[in-house]
Amino acid sequence: MIDKILSKYPFPESVKLEIKEELEKLNLSADKIKALVDRCYKAYTQNLMEPEEAAGIVAAQSIGEPGTQMTMRTFHYAGVAELNVTLGLPRLIEILDARKTPSTPMMTIKLLPEYAKDREKAKEIANKIEATYLKDIAEIEADIKNMKIIIKPDRKMMDVKELKMDVLKKKIEKSLKVDVFEEDEKLIIQVEPSYKKLIDIFEKLKDLVVAGIKEIRRVIIRKEGDEYVLYTEGSNLKKVIKVPGVDFTRTLTNDVWEIYEVLGIEAARNAIIKEALETLEEQGLEVDPRHIMLVADVMTVDGELRQIGRHGVAGEKQSILARAAFEMTVNNLLEAAIKGEIDYLRGITENIIVGQPIKLGTGDIEVTYKFGGKR
Repeated sequence: MIDKILSKYPFPESVKLEIKEELEKLNLSADKIKALVDRCYKAYTQNLMEPEEAAGIVAAQSIGEPGTQMTMRTFHYAGVAELNVTLGLPRLIEILDARKTPSTPMMTIKLLPEYAKDREKAKEIANKIEATYLKDIAEIEADIKNMKIIIKPDRKMMDVKELKMDVLKKKIEKSLKVDVFEEDEKLIIQVEPSYKKLIDIFEKLKDLVVAGIKEIRRVIIRKEGDEYVLYTEGSNLKKVIKVPGVDFTRTLTNDVWEIYEVLGIEAARNAIIKEALETLEEQGLEVDPRHIMLVADVMTVDGELRQIGRHGVAGEKQSILARAAFEMTVNNLLEAAIKGEIDYLRGITENIIVGQPIKLGTGDIEVTYKFGGKR
C-alpha cells in the first residue's frame, strides 16, 4: 500500500526509501499515509532549486562567507595531547586544493571485534603498524679505527616489537645492500676503507625502519565506548587495510588523494564532503551539505580528483576572460592571443567583465510580444 501511494509522487528513489522506512514504523491508515506523503512532497518541492538558479555562485558564497570567520590553527586532536591536526581555514584550503599530502596526515583505525575489546591485542596491532626505527631498538656505534659499524640490539625492546635477530639482520642487508655479521649478540657491518661510506651507512641506519609501516610515525590507543580505537600520526591506507585485525570497512584517513587511489573516485567524493563538513562544524559554522556536495561533484565529475584552482576546475574553463579573471591574468590573455582563441561569452564571469546581462535567473528569459493577429 505504501509503495502504491509513493509511486504517484516524483520523489528520488533514496527519498522514497527513507519515507517508506519511517511509515512502516508508524502503522497508519491509508488516508493518514497519503496526508503524510503529501506533506513530505510539499516540503520536498519547497527545497527544490528554482529554474535558472545560480547554484554555483550560491554554493561559493555559502562556503566563502563563513570561511572568513574561520581561525588559522592547529588543534590537539580529540583530547589526545600527542596528536596535532590542522583545522580551520588551512584545512579547508587543503581539501579544496586536493593536496597530494595533507600537512598533518592521520588515520582512525577501527579493529575487528576480537581485537577491539582487548587492549593487549589492540597493542599488538599498534606495534605492527607503528614504524619502528633501528635507533629505537638498538645502539649504533661507528668504529672509525677498524672501519666497521657495531649494532647492539636491546633484547627487551626487540621482544616488545616481536623482532628476531635473524629478521633484523636480513632487513638491514636488504635495505642497505651490505653484508652483516652476527657476533656476541651484536650485528657488525664491515665497511671498505672510505670514511664517507662509513658515515653514509651510519646515517642511513639511524633512519632505517625495521618494522611497521614507514609513513605511520606514531600510534595512540584510545577506548571509545566498549572498543579500542587506534589513532595514527601519518597515513598509509593501502598497507593498513591489509594488516590482520584491522576492520577496513570502518578505517578512515584524512588524506583524500590516498582514498582516491585506493578506493576510487566515489569514495574520494564522500571523503571531500565529510572532511569539509567536519572542518566547518568544528569551527561552529553551519553550511548546507548540498553546497559542499556540489563542490565535491565538480571536483570529481570526470572520474579524476581535481582541485578548485588554476591547475584544476578554474583552469579548465572554456572562457579566456573567466580564466584570466581568476589567476595569471597576463599569461592567460597572452596565450589566448597567440593561439587566436575566441571567447563566446557564454558564462557568468565573462559577461560581467564586458557589462552584459548574465544568462542566469531572469537574465536567461527573453519575452517577445507579437503585434496584430488574434489574441
